[in-house]
Amino acid sequence: MPIIANRAGVHPTTVYRRWASLGDLLGEVATSRFSGDIVVPDTGTLRGDLERWATAVATDLRDPDVLALMRATVGAGPDGGCACVADRHAQLEAMLDRERERGGQAIDVQRVADAVLGPLYYRAIFTGTPADPSWAPELVDALLG
Repeated sequence: MPIIANRAGVHPTTVYRRWASLGDLLGEVATSRFSGDIVVPDTGTLRGDLERWATAVATDLRDPDVLALMRATVGAGPDGGCACVADRHAQLEAMLDRERERGGQAIDVQRVADAVLGPLYYRAIFTGTPADPSWAPELVDALLG
């Protein structure tokens, strides 16, 4: 935190007053970075929406800057990985609500997150090889059958 304060040109106390820990600071940076970056598609079908959205997420996770931020955020503390969960879940919920409005039977947000986001984030953060975006439709297909 003192290094961050120095680069910002402020006293470390100023930084600590706003963020109690490095995890808190990185969590806020990640939330700011990931909020609204992925547009929720409307292709007319849940499958099409999820495929386009998951491909965009996979593409985003291949960006070295995004990857470095995600790894730092997760490594900064127990709440670090939660930085973009609310935004990703809101995006999913929007697609699932739209499917319900079309008369379809949408599945649970957490089930979609486990089946689609889980593998993408695991591959990006914990392995040396982020997923190729072309894998995203396969994840959606495995989910929806």
